[in-house]
Amino acid sequence: MDSKGNVIVEKSKAFALKIIQLYKGLVAEKEYVLSRQILKSGTSIGANVKEAIRGQSKPDFYAKMNIALKECSETEYWLELLYESQYINNRTFRELYSDCKEILRILMAITKTQNN
Repeated sequence: MDSKGNVIVEKSKAFALKIIQLYKGLVAEKEYVLSRQILKSGTSIGANVKEAIRGQSKPDFYAKMNIALKECSETEYWLELLYESQYINNRTFRELYSDCKEILRILMAITKTQNN
């Protein structure tokens, strides 16, 4: 599967770039623990998707996509914590959360086909 023009590759990379910007803002406010957690999980989504694209086999592809799905779920949790603890405002939360949920839906659809 080629990654150029691939929706999940493009969306997960764009999301990772937004997470990096969020991280920079959080670090500037001296919020280190949550910022590192969301940076790690939020950028890991796209890394695992890219690894899956170059997977050695179908099972390898699905294993990496499942990891990406788990990382996306974790990122969703960190976003909720950041918002509910008032580290990020409503606008930032809604934008990132919406992107995260969209990526989550795509990954769930991809991994669901594993058993078909």
